[in-house]
Amino acid sequence: MYLTIGKTFDLTAEKYPAKEAIYDVRRGIRLSYADWQKEVNKLANAFLEAGVKKGDRISTYLFNTIELATAYFASAKIGAVINPINFRLKAQEVAYILNDAKPSIVLFERALEPQISEIQSQFDQISFWFIDSEPPSYASSYHDNVKDTKNNLEEIEVTENDLYAIMYTSGTTGRPKGVLHRHRDMIEQNHVCIASKRLTKDDRGLVAAPMFHCAELHCCFLPRVQAGGSNVILHHFEPELVLQLIEEEKITVFFGAPTMWNMMLQEKIETYNLTSLRLGLYGAAPMAPALVKLCKEKLGTDLIQAYGMTEMGPAVTFLSEDEQLTKAGSAGKVCYGHELRIVKPNEDGPSEPDDILPPGQVGEIIVKGPCMMAGYFNMKEESEKALYKGWYHSGDLGYLDNDGFLYVADRVDDMIISGGENVYPREVEDILFEHSGVLDAAVLGQPHEKWGECVTAFIVRKDLNLTEEELEEFCKTSDKLAPYKRPRTYHFVDALPRTASGKIQKFLLREKLAEQPST
Repeated sequence: MYLTIGKTFDLTAEKYPAKEAIYDVRRGIRLSYADWQKEVNKLANAFLEAGVKKGDRISTYLFNTIELATAYFASAKIGAVINPINFRLKAQEVAYILNDAKPSIVLFERALEPQISEIQSQFDQISFWFIDSEPPSYASSYHDNVKDTKNNLEEIEVTENDLYAIMYTSGTTGRPKGVLHRHRDMIEQNHVCIASKRLTKDDRGLVAAPMFHCAELHCCFLPRVQAGGSNVILHHFEPELVLQLIEEEKITVFFGAPTMWNMMLQEKIETYNLTSLRLGLYGAAPMAPALVKLCKEKLGTDLIQAYGMTEMGPAVTFLSEDEQLTKAGSAGKVCYGHELRIVKPNEDGPSEPDDILPPGQVGEIIVKGPCMMAGYFNMKEESEKALYKGWYHSGDLGYLDNDGFLYVADRVDDMIISGGENVYPREVEDILFEHSGVLDAAVLGQPHEKWGECVTAFIVRKDLNLTEEELEEFCKTSDKLAPYKRPRTYHFVDALPRTASGKIQKFLLREKLAEQPST
C-alpha cells in the first residue's frame, strides 16, 4: 500500500507539530506544521462546502504563495485534482487550459486579475476565488470562504492510484498538454529526491522557482515536506532577494534553473554570507559547464543536476556533487527504480524500445519508472504514442558514455542538419557560454539555399561592446567546435524567450527568423 500526498502531509504534521513548516516572505506569515495542518483542513472543508467532489479539478493561477502551497495538500486530502497554471500565460492561453481541464474552482491573485477579468465571462460553471482583499465582482473571497470552516477534516478515501494533478507542459513547441499524475507517482518521486539530496528535517529550502512547475514542486517542495523540513516561499524570483534570504533564513537547499543561477552570479555575491547553503540543485534546462564551474567558484556550494520531464514526475537522472567537474556536461546517471535507453529515432512513428544504440551514439532518450504519468488528459492518441510499449518517448536526443552517464544533446525537433552533418545546438551553446562577454545564448537552424540549414545564434550580451566578429574568432579558435558547427549569423537580443522553468522557447525564435530572408 502506497501513501497518498495528503496522508504524507498529515504524518509529517503529527511527527513535527511545533516545527516551522512554511514562511511566506511577502505576507510575513510563519506557520508551524500543526497550524498549517489546520489551514489545510479548513481549505479542504471550504472546497467540500463549495461542492467539490473527488476527481474534480481545482486550478490555481498564482505566483508562489502560502495559499498555493495550502491548496496542494487540501486538494490531495479530498481526492480533488490540482491544476497549477503557469502565471506567465496570457488570458487566452489560460482560457485554453480552463476549457481543457474544466475546473470547479480557480484560485487567483491581484497581479493576475487582468487576465482572469478578460476571460471569466466564458466560464459560468467555474467559481473564481480571489486570495487578496477586495475581490472583483465576479469572484468570491478565498479568505471569507475559508474563515468559518472547521479545522478538522473527516477522512475521505483516497488511494495511491487516484489522480493527484494535471500538470500542463511548458509549451516550448506549441499548445501545452495536460500530464496526469497519480498520488503514487509523487510519493515515489519524493523518495528518490530525499535520498539523492539527503534531505532531513533540519533542511530549510527556499522556494523561488515557480511552484506550478514540477521541478520546484515535485523535486524540492513536496520532498522537503515529507522529510519534515521547512519551506521559505518567495512570491517570485529576484536574484538579490534570494541571496539576502539565503543569509537571513539560513537556507540550506535551493533550486534554480540555470538562468536563475546565472542571474545570481551577476550580483555582488561576496557581500553575502552564504555558508548555510549546503546544496544547490539545477535542472529544467541544461547548464553550460562554464557556468557550473563559476557557481562552484563564486558560491562555494555543492551542486546536483536533475534531468527529466513533466511526464516522468520529473526527475529521471541525477548528476551528483562529486561528478560536476569530472563529468561536466552530463545529466548524470538514471535514478533509483528507473530505466533509460538510447534508441534509434523513428521518423515514421514512435521509436522501438529494443532498437538500442551503443555508447557514444546519439539517439532518442526513452525512460520508464514508477513516477511515469498515467497519460495526457483528453488525448488518447498522443498518450499511446508517448507511452509506446510501456516507455516514455521523450523526444530528447542524447547518448550514454561508457560509464553509463547520460549526455543530452537536444530536442529531436531542434537538431540542425547542415550540409548533411548533424549539429546539436547545445554543444554550440556551451562553447558560446565560455566567452566572458556572453550572458545567454540560444542556437538553432536557419534555412539555407546551399547547405539546407545554417547554424544561427541568438546572443544576450554581458559586455555590450561584444561584436559578431569577436564571437566568430572565438569559435574559430576553439578546439571543441568543428568548422561546420560554427554559427554563420548572430542576432544580439535583450533577452531570450523562456518558459517559467527556464527552457528556451525556440519556436518563437524560429518565428523571428522566418520573417527574415534566408542567405
